[in-house]
Amino acid sequence: MPDHRNAPLPRVNVLGVRIHAIDMDTALRESERLLASGGKGYVCVTGVHGVMESQDDPGLQTILNEAFLCVPDGMPTVWVGRLQGHRAMRRVYGPDFMLEMCRRSQVRGYRHFLYGGAPGVVEQLKARLEMQMPWLSIVGTYTPPYGPLSSTQEREVMDRVARTRPDILWVGLSTPKQERFMAEYCGRLEVKLMAGVGAAFDLHAGLRRDAPSWMKTCGLQWLHRLGQEPARLAPRYLKHNPRFMWQISRQLTTWRADASDVL
Repeated sequence: MPDHRNAPLPRVNVLGVRIHAIDMDTALRESERLLASGGKGYVCVTGVHGVMESQDDPGLQTILNEAFLCVPDGMPTVWVGRLQGHRAMRRVYGPDFMLEMCRRSQVRGYRHFLYGGAPGVVEQLKARLEMQMPWLSIVGTYTPPYGPLSSTQEREVMDRVARTRPDILWVGLSTPKQERFMAEYCGRLEVKLMAGVGAAFDLHAGLRRDAPSWMKTCGLQWLHRLGQEPARLAPRYLKHNPRFMWQISRQLTTWRADASDVL
């Protein structure tokens, strides 16, 4: 278990997942606060996919709810928060969060470790980030196997992290793999902050195109991603999106009824 205590930030109930009702500036500030304090914690960047995966996996829901920060990665989670009264809630997009923490390293001197991606991705990501930010200190990388780590691989990861002493370990696996990895290793790896940013690895490595700003604002980024990876993402979206709309409509209807009773 992480040895931190969550800051008293407001949270929104999205089908049982308690997502922090914050914006990018707050997410960055809280992450820097944890780094300065010497504590340990992990950040879950959570959208509809993570919320719906947790509906069938109570363990995943617990992992999300125990995160140092569980930030709203998708616009639907932001809209739910605003409907519950959190008007200042804004999207905390994982790839943007990663870049901003890297930029702040110029002054703070943070050391970074890249964990995840398909073979060759972390090397390409490291090269591109260092090209954009020559002062950035990326002290280590590791490409894990597709399945669980063997005992030998686990020791290798732990030794490499202990030797390089990163402040931030970026985890670029798919949900829910990255969340489970962070929850399992947060208290075991010698690193202060872990952040699961998924697709940020491919985006910043130049392997995938990001969606236009207007699609992000309108909550249509999923459609842009579907166009790039239809075979992989179509089953996910067909399963999760209609189910999310139905269940969140029921939750919001119940919440409004309860609010009316109070009034």
